[in-house]
Amino acid sequence: MLDAPAAWERLRGIRSEADAEAAGLFRGADGRRQWRNASPEAETLADRYLSLCLAGPRFTFAQLGQSLDGFIASRTGDADYVTGEEDREHLHRLRALADAVIVGAGTAVADDPRLTVRSCTGANPVRVVLDPHGRVPLRRRVFTDGAAPTLWVVGAGSERGKAAADMDGVDVLPLPDSAFAPHRLVRELARRDLGRVLVEGGGVTVSRFLHARALHRLYVTVAPVLLGDGVPGLGFPGPELMRDALRPPTRRAALGEDTLFELDLRTARPGEPLGDEHAEAGQARGEGQQPVHDGNGQPLGSAQARRSEGPGGDSLPGPPAADVQR
Repeated sequence: MLDAPAAWERLRGIRSEADAEAAGLFRGADGRRQWRNASPEAETLADRYLSLCLAGPRFTFAQLGQSLDGFIASRTGDADYVTGEEDREHLHRLRALADAVIVGAGTAVADDPRLTVRSCTGANPVRVVLDPHGRVPLRRRVFTDGAAPTLWVVGAGSERGKAAADMDGVDVLPLPDSAFAPHRLVRELARRDLGRVLVEGGGVTVSRFLHARALHRLYVTVAPVLLGDGVPGLGFPGPELMRDALRPPTRRAALGEDTLFELDLRTARPGEPLGDEHAEAGQARGEGQQPVHDGNGQPLGSAQARRSEGPGGDSLPGPPAADVQR
């Protein structure tokens, strides 16, 4: 019987339907591929990750872990731990299936993440640090540990990038401000043969890619914990009417006590009703119009201002959230 570790080794090598057949995955009567003789854990791995393995050479996906009320850390930036160990293993599997993993400067400064694959087998992705103002210290582990190549993306006018010119395993990529737009960044990485891209953090960086429609898939893990106030996860200008909200096809799975939501963003369009949604329903009268407040009685916008990163990875006021999954 095929166990989970052996199944994962086979999955890591799959990039085509022919690879899937060769690995022992056959199509069942329902059209889904499955192992011929495998443990339940091995079947779960195939169900969760095979579509990502087969997504093709150009695919951008993101992952966030958050509380039930949408925060990735407390108001002080403490996030140890929002989600559980199963979610951290899931994140490391996503890294193992990516060519590159992106973080903003705020995450690199605050959390000193390694961004490597440690909870499962797999090659480390290239670590991409978005740092238009060149503010990430060179003592951070992505520059010094030598565990994986690092691409330091800095503004065209930044002088600090020159300081890393002689560092082993670190490449500096100067770009004009306009090139930090998500779609342009993805194209720039693809020119370097980094086509499968994981956008890992922080919340503002993931939100920028989502709002720009630069993501093909989004994984959000929700923990059964309530913070009431803190560092928000996703946030971007939304529609005025509920019927115009983005409603992507979604799969759900349990990760220990947490719930994983897998959103397919390739087909969803704002305003398109899915399933039994009542497209004719109007805006609820008198509801949803009062400001949502944080734990201090202030509008939630004040918590939004405490995110650790701004557009292009630049800093915003307040304490940054820790990258607990680093």
